[in-house]
Amino acid sequence: MNILVTRHDKIGDFITILPMLKILKTYTNHRVIVLVSKINYDLARSIDYIDDVILYSDNFIELIKNIRQQKIATSISCFIDTRLGIILFLSGIKKRISPATKLAQLFFNQTVKQSRGQVKKTEWQYNIDLLKAFSPDINCQLNRPFLQFNNPTSSSHTKTIGFHPGFGGSSAGNLKLVDYLKLAKSIAEIQDIKVVFTFGPDDSESKAYIESHIDFPSELIESKSSLIDFCKLIASFNLFVSTSTGPMHLAGALNIKTLSFFGDNLFASSKRWATISDPEKQANFEVPQNYGEQFYQSVENKLIALCS
Repeated sequence: MNILVTRHDKIGDFITILPMLKILKTYTNHRVIVLVSKINYDLARSIDYIDDVILYSDNFIELIKNIRQQKIATSISCFIDTRLGIILFLSGIKKRISPATKLAQLFFNQTVKQSRGQVKKTEWQYNIDLLKAFSPDINCQLNRPFLQFNNPTSSSHTKTIGFHPGFGGSSAGNLKLVDYLKLAKSIAEIQDIKVVFTFGPDDSESKAYIESHIDFPSELIESKSSLIDFCKLIASFNLFVSTSTGPMHLAGALNIKTLSFFGDNLFASSKRWATISDPEKQANFEVPQNYGEQFYQSVENKLIALCS
C-alpha cells in the first residue's frame, strides 16, 4: 500500500515527522511517500526510510497530478491548511487522516482530536498518534538516529562545540548575542575544545555582531550550501548550542548532544518542541524574557559540565 505523509512547512516541523516515518517503514510493508516544502525536498530524498518525495509546489494542477500518479491509498497529514485539504481531496485519496483542527479538517475523513495547544506531549509524539490512528497496533519502538551521515573526523580527540546564535525568526526564546560570546569564551581555552559558530542565510546581523566582538579562538561558518551539507557539518560536532529552530532539530535527528533554548511559555517550551534525540542527550532551558545573571550562569555551568 502507498502511504503519503504530509508536512509542508519549515525544517524543524519536517524533522518532527521522522520518528513516525521510520516506524512506518520499519514495522510495515507499506511504501512511504512524503509531501514536503522546497527547503526540505533534497534532505527528504536522502533519507533511506522514505521511498519517494513529492514537492509541495505552487502549481495546483501539477501537484494534484503528481500525487495521483503515486496511487496513494491513505494520507496522514501532520499539519493542515485549506489548500492542502483541497489538494488531497481532489487527488482522489480515499482515506485522509489529519488532526481535528481548523476549518481545513472538513476535507479529511478521519480526524484525530489532539488539542496540541494543551501541550500534553511533544510535537513528534503527536505525529506518532496520527500514525496510530492509521494502524492502532503498530510497534512504536524508536530506533535513533533518524538522520545519519558519515563523519570522517569523529576519531579526533578534539571536542567541537557548535554555537548557532541566529534563529531565522522562528524562536520565542533565545540568549542575547553577547551571552553567546560569553558562553563560547567560557570553554574556548579548555584543552582539546574547538569552538565553531554557524550561521544560516537569514543570520547576517548575528554574524556581523559575533564577527566584530569575538576575542578568542573560534571558527565562523556561514552556511551557503545545501541542507544536507549543513547536516554533515552538525554531525561533526560533539555538542550543539542553539535556540529552538531548524538547526536544533537537525542536531536532534542526528542524535548528538544539544544545549537548547526555548520560549518561557507552554506553547513554545521544550515540553512541545524538544528534539527527537535521546532524552539524556538534551539540556533544555526555557528562557525568561528578561533573564538575569543567575539564569545565564546556570546555562554556563551546564555547558562547562557537558564539555568536561
